[in-house]
Amino acid sequence: MKIIYKMAQKARNNMDCPGVTIAFLGDSVTQGCFEICEIRPGEIEAIYDKNAAYHTYIARIFAVLFPTVPVNIINAGISGDNATHALTRLERDVISRSPDLTVVCFGLNDCGGGEAGLPGYIASLTEIFRKLTAAGSEVIFMTPNMMCTKVSHTVDRDLFRNVAAEIAGLQNAGILDRYIAAAIETAHNCGVRICDCYAKWKRMNECGVDTTELLANKINHPDRDMNWLFAFALTETMFE
Repeated sequence: MKIIYKMAQKARNNMDCPGVTIAFLGDSVTQGCFEICEIRPGEIEAIYDKNAAYHTYIARIFAVLFPTVPVNIINAGISGDNATHALTRLERDVISRSPDLTVVCFGLNDCGGGEAGLPGYIASLTEIFRKLTAAGSEVIFMTPNMMCTKVSHTVDRDLFRNVAAEIAGLQNAGILDRYIAAAIETAHNCGVRICDCYAKWKRMNECGVDTTELLANKINHPDRDMNWLFAFALTETMFE
């Protein structure tokens, strides 16, 4: 990808070449949300740890690979967001920053709309890809992690157990599968490069890994260690 070429140019000629900017557009996982807690009856709040978010890990990787190259990271993740709303803030949060590369990751919240929400999800992704490309940014669509497939035995509050049961129903019914498959097809049609992390999670699940226990909140946020999977997969994609 051009982003790697730009980093290599900067490494060879630090004085005359600009640094690079990578934007990450997504939801709570992108923002850096992990565990959740009930701060008041019925009110959930997430625990944030941006130092363990996947974009921070990517910055650490490139600090090793290109130690002289400044890599500007834009975290445009917002907890609870989806592709349709992200389209309304795309100019403000991403395009106005003139990123060299934008990583887009949506699907976890979007799939809550069920089959009826699928056309809107695809239409929004299509427009996000179009606008980013028109603005001169390279684009990677990164598929998300799996959500929980069960109610974990470690979840003891009724509120969280109810949410986990609802989310597991979407995952096990194949709703998220259909969203991701449609998004991948859309990315292909738009000429957008794909980093398919969802396929990696699905394969782990098929091989007997308890993927629910790899989630920090046991619902839909991968734990700190699993954010390295995103970081390494994205790095590999950038070098393709």
